[in-house]
Amino acid sequence: MVKRPSDSVIVSAAGREVEITNPGKVFFPARGETKLDLVRYYQQVEEPLMRAMQGRPVLLQRFPDGVRGSHFFQKRVPANRPDWLRTTIVSTPNGTRSRALVAADLAHVLWAVNLGCLGFHVWPSLASDPEHADELRVDLDPSPGVGFDEVRQAALYVRALLDELGIKGYPKTTGSKGLHVYVRLQPRWTPYEVRAAAVAMARELERRHPGTMTAAWWKEERGRRVFVDFNQNAPHKTVFGAWSVRARRGAQVSTPLRWQEIVAVDPDALTIATVPERVAQLGDPWEDLASVPQSIEPLLEMYQRDLASGLMDAPWPPVYPKMPDEPPRVAPSRARKNR
Repeated sequence: MVKRPSDSVIVSAAGREVEITNPGKVFFPARGETKLDLVRYYQQVEEPLMRAMQGRPVLLQRFPDGVRGSHFFQKRVPANRPDWLRTTIVSTPNGTRSRALVAADLAHVLWAVNLGCLGFHVWPSLASDPEHADELRVDLDPSPGVGFDEVRQAALYVRALLDELGIKGYPKTTGSKGLHVYVRLQPRWTPYEVRAAAVAMARELERRHPGTMTAAWWKEERGRRVFVDFNQNAPHKTVFGAWSVRARRGAQVSTPLRWQEIVAVDPDALTIATVPERVAQLGDPWEDLASVPQSIEPLLEMYQRDLASGLMDAPWPPVYPKMPDEPPRVAPSRARKNR
C-alpha cells in the first residue's frame, strides 16, 4: 500500500492497483471506521465474498459521505470508468437497459467502494447467463411488532420444508432485522419460474405455520407475522449480497451462517470489526454453496397444484406489467371500499 500526496492510497487487488481517495473519511460513526477500513474489510473476506457474488451484476448503493450523509442507487456505471472494468447490460421491469458493474473480482469491488458503495445488491443470475436465475432467495421480513426470535423460528421452518423437499438452503443475516435463505440452482429456470417456486414456498409455509408466517403481499393482511417476500425473486430484482456491509452506524455485515447458529446469533454483533476474525476461525459457512446446484421441481409442482386448486398467481410489485393469472392489483380494503 503506497501513500500518495493527494491524500489517496493505492491498494492491490486481483493483480490490479486501485486508487482509494479520501481514505480517512469516516463512513461508520459508531466506532469511527473509515473508507479505508471498509476496503480492508473486503480484502479480508475476499475469498468467501467472491464465492458468493463473483460474475454477477451488482446494483450500487452509494453513500459518498458515509452513513450519515445522503445516498442514492446507481445501476449505470459512470462513463469515466477504468478500461479494465467489466460491465454488462441489465434491464428493468419496464425494459430500460443499463450498463451495470459486474463483480468480476475484488478490484471491481474496491473500485465501487471508492465511489462510496458500502454494500452490494446482487443479481440472481450470472452476467454470462442472464436468461437463467441460478439462485432462489427466501427473504424473511419481520412485520412491525415482530422480533428477531420470531424470524429465527421462521428460518427453521424454512429449513424443515426444504429438507422435506430434498433441497439444501444456506442462511445469512441481512445486516438488519431479517434473515435470508439462499438455494443455489441448476441454471435451467427463468426468473419467472424461480419466482413461482418462491410463491409456492411462501404459501406452503403460511399453511403450515399461519400464526408465525405469511405470504400476504398487502401489509394490511400480514399482522404480526414474518412475511416471506416471494417478490424478491421477481425478474430484475436484486437482493443485498452476502458479506456486504449495511449502511448502519455499526457497519453490520450480511453474514452467512451455519444452521446451528440461528438459535443464538446476534446479527448486530456481526460487523466489519468482528466478521474477518470469525471467518479466520470458522471458515465460510457457504463454502459448498455452488458444489451441488439444485432443482426447484418440487416447488414448481407445488405451484401448479395451487393453481389447479383455484389459487391465482400472487400479486406482483407495481412497477411490473400486469401478469397472466394475477389477481387484481389493489389492496383488499380498497377493493371493498370501491365495491
